[in-house]
Amino acid sequence: MFRLSRDTVAKYLKSGETESRYERKQQPYPRLGPYLEALDKLLVENERGPAKDRLDKLQIFQRLQVQGYEGGYDSVRRYIGRWQKRRPAKDTATRAFVPLIYPPGDAYQFDWSEDFAILSGEEIKLQVAHMRLCHSRMPFVRVYIRQTQEMLFDAHEKGFLFFGGMTERGIYDNMKTAVDTIYIGKQRKFNRRFLQMCSHYFVEPVACTPASGWEKGQVENQVGTLRQRLFTPRPRVGTLEELNAWLEAECVAHAKGTPYPDFPDRTVWEVFQEEQRHLAPVPPPFDGYREKTVAASGTCLIRFDRNRYSVAAEAAGQPVDVRAYANRIVVRLDGEIVGEHERHFGRSKVFTNFLHFIPIVARKPGALRNGLPFTDEALPPILADVRARLGKSDDGDRQFAGILAAIPTEGLEAVLAACRQALDEGPCGKDVILTILARRRDPAPPPLLPTAPTLAIEPLADCARYDRLRPSVKEACHATA
Repeated sequence: MFRLSRDTVAKYLKSGETESRYERKQQPYPRLGPYLEALDKLLVENERGPAKDRLDKLQIFQRLQVQGYEGGYDSVRRYIGRWQKRRPAKDTATRAFVPLIYPPGDAYQFDWSEDFAILSGEEIKLQVAHMRLCHSRMPFVRVYIRQTQEMLFDAHEKGFLFFGGMTERGIYDNMKTAVDTIYIGKQRKFNRRFLQMCSHYFVEPVACTPASGWEKGQVENQVGTLRQRLFTPRPRVGTLEELNAWLEAECVAHAKGTPYPDFPDRTVWEVFQEEQRHLAPVPPPFDGYREKTVAASGTCLIRFDRNRYSVAAEAAGQPVDVRAYANRIVVRLDGEIVGEHERHFGRSKVFTNFLHFIPIVARKPGALRNGLPFTDEALPPILADVRARLGKSDDGDRQFAGILAAIPTEGLEAVLAACRQALDEGPCGKDVILTILARRRDPAPPPLLPTAPTLAIEPLADCARYDRLRPSVKEACHATA
């Protein structure tokens, strides 16, 4: 009935087993056998390397294939599993951790991660800044295109405003934007600008031990938890600003719906609201820029972060200082601002401001015809309409250059208003627009003075009066003779 031999039944009765089990005493490796020594060596070297450089099972399989192995991946994966079980257990002290407790307002943890989103239909890799209050576990997430120092400064500014205050300490790993040199123990040489930011916000920076992520385990755990919630599936938005606003709302929703670990009957949001009373007030924003000196070309352009931006004509051919913020750049020459642009993160693009080139076209109006800063798309619509009305003849270029030359003295808004009035009334030449500007600039003429007072008795013309004088004139002549 069971199709078992007498010897098998006798063996089960002697052993007391109630079910049959097949145990292989030696695992055969028909294809993997010749490569076991190489595989063992590869596994030992892999385990001794730094955690971030270790290979996974698939990568080990691929390394074995390079040495000539033609078997399947499953055989290698199963062998690696058995090999890891045979390894001696690590010291318990290295696998155990001490529970940590943070008073309200004591510290926050900061870290970066990488994730993806769909921006305007295009998949973009984003750098995600994570902050977390250690006491209440309140999270904050903000995304950027770069993981540079100015982004770090902006993330702290937005994070403190989101939390409504600051803690006494900030816990970081040894990122290059914060730490210049790692010494023995906890001693670090922090970046000068990073220390300026910490001093501005009265925060004491604390750096973790290298390759010791558990020292900021809360934010490390947040990276994995919120990645699943916020970036799976990849969010679809139009702009970074829209995505960051959505992320802040999701952080609040996550806090309101997550039980606090130490008090399951309360939420993270409720504990956070209590912790806010212990946070220090947020001072005015830190001027968080990264500065770099570049040379302005003869065409009034500078090159920064793979793109080119225009500067005022006075800076052409001179070294200028570029202050890069998270979303804009400011260009200075001898302390004076000679250019300011929205920051762009593409490459090989040119961004100009036509106001920078007005002194040049005032002397060279012919440059208007093919000048990049003076295309219809680059000009305000009102100026583009005036230019179209004037035409593209030499005289039209000279008149339009004369209108532009009034902007530095009259102001852009005043010139646009004068152009709008000229377009509405008909003629829009240079003289017409300059006349409108003069009338708007100068006050109305004073009223005319009243006429002279009128006489009570009007004088009458009497020619006979002259005839009465004639005899007296003749007598005077005879007396002289």
